[in-house]
Amino acid sequence: MAWFTRKDKGIRTPTEAKKEAPDGIWYKTPSGKIVHMRELKSNSYVSPEDGYHVRIGSEEYFEILFDNNKFTELDPEMTSADPLDFVDTKAYPSRIKQSQAKTDLKDAVRTAHGKIDGQDLCVACMDFNFIGGSMGSVVGEKISRAIDYSLKNKVPFLMISKSGGARMMEAGFSLMQMGKTSAKLALLDKAGIPFISLLTDPTTGGVTASFAMLGDFNIAEPGALIGFAGPRVIRETIGKDLPKGFQSAEFVLEHGFLDFIVDRRNLKRRLVTLLKMLGEEKKEEKKETKKVEKKASAS
Repeated sequence: MAWFTRKDKGIRTPTEAKKEAPDGIWYKTPSGKIVHMRELKSNSYVSPEDGYHVRIGSEEYFEILFDNNKFTELDPEMTSADPLDFVDTKAYPSRIKQSQAKTDLKDAVRTAHGKIDGQDLCVACMDFNFIGGSMGSVVGEKISRAIDYSLKNKVPFLMISKSGGARMMEAGFSLMQMGKTSAKLALLDKAGIPFISLLTDPTTGGVTASFAMLGDFNIAEPGALIGFAGPRVIRETIGKDLPKGFQSAEFVLEHGFLDFIVDRRNLKRRLVTLLKMLGEEKKEEKKETKKVEKKASAS
C-alpha cells in the first residue's frame, strides 16, 4: 500500500548502519539551552543563549588567558603524600591515585607563568574535578611557591579559586594551608606586587576563608557559588529560610564582598586593564612609603 511505501529517491541508510551521535558533542545548560561543544569552546565555555558559565579547569583557563596558550608550569610533578599515615585502610592514597588516573592531574591546583597580552603573569588555578578542588598540603605548597615566584620576579599574581574547601583527609595539615598562603600573600602586598583573586563556581570553605578573599581585587564569574558553609548547613543552623540567590556572586557583590563580576568572555581584557592600573598604583604606594620611612629616619 502507498501508506507504507516510500516513493522518494533520497538517501537511504540501513538501520544497522546508522550511528548515534557520540557523547560530548552537545552541552545542555541548567536552563535547558543546548549548544554544540565547538561553539561553547570558541565562546570561552559560556553558553551564548543564556550566559551560563560552564565549570572548567586549569587547562581551559590557561588556554583562555595565556598568549597563544604558551606558559611554563611550576612544580608539575608535586603530589600528595599520606601525612596522617592511613596504614590500615589506605583509603586516602587510593583516592589520590584514582583521581590522578581519572583527571590526568597531580593534584587540585596547577601553577604557571607566562604572558597575558604581553604582560608577565603568574597564575594558580584550581581544578574541581580533583577531589572537589579540596585544599591539602600540595595545594597550599604549590600556591605558596607560585607566590614566591611572583615575589622573586616582581610578577603579578592571579589566583583562580574553585573548591569545596579544606581536604579533611589531611586534617590539621590541610587547615595549616590557610595561614600559610595568607602569610605569603602578606609578603606579596608588602612588596607592592599586584594580586587578583578570581572566584569561580564553587568557592567555599577554607579557601574562601583564606587566600580567595585577600586580593587587591576580588572578582567573580556570574552565578558562582561563594561562601564558607553551604546553604543547607546555614539554614539548619539559624533555623530560617535564606534570601533568594543567597551566596551567588551577585548576592555577594551586592553585600560588598566583591569588587565586580566579570564575564569569562571578557576576562582576559579586563585583567589586562586591571593589572596596568594596579601596577601604577603599587608603584605610587611604594614611593609614598619610602618617603615616609625617609622622613621618619631623618627625624
